[in-house]
Amino acid sequence: MTEKPDVTDADWRARLTPEQYHVCREKGTERAFTGLYHDAKTPGTYRCIACGEALFSSRTKFDSGTGWPSFWEPFAPTAVGEAVDSSYGMVRTEVHCARCGSHLGHVFPDGPRPTGLRYCINSVALKLDPDAT
Repeated sequence: MTEKPDVTDADWRARLTPEQYHVCREKGTERAFTGLYHDAKTPGTYRCIACGEALFSSRTKFDSGTGWPSFWEPFAPTAVGEAVDSSYGMVRTEVHCARCGSHLGHVFPDGPRPTGLRYCINSVALKLDPDAT
């Protein structure tokens, strides 16, 4: 993980689109099956849209059928952080970029082997860096 950025709220608003700001900084979500990457197959590294940190590899992406990009493992053990999310009358585990704190989505214990985890991530919080071919 690289050094945490020193960014003000005004900087985030200038840097991100309104939808990106809503998801990443206000812990919003995009509608299922509307995101750019929910069914993407392009090999590469998924990076944080806000700070560029490597978050997930396409090698760990799978089709969960949920309408959001899903991964069974982060790019590195320290790439994402977790927090308890008790909004909407549920208790879930929120995941965020460990570098800049941007909200990414949630992790659930119903994913495939080898981890059994499903990182359910908002496309708008990601930028795909395709592998060079």
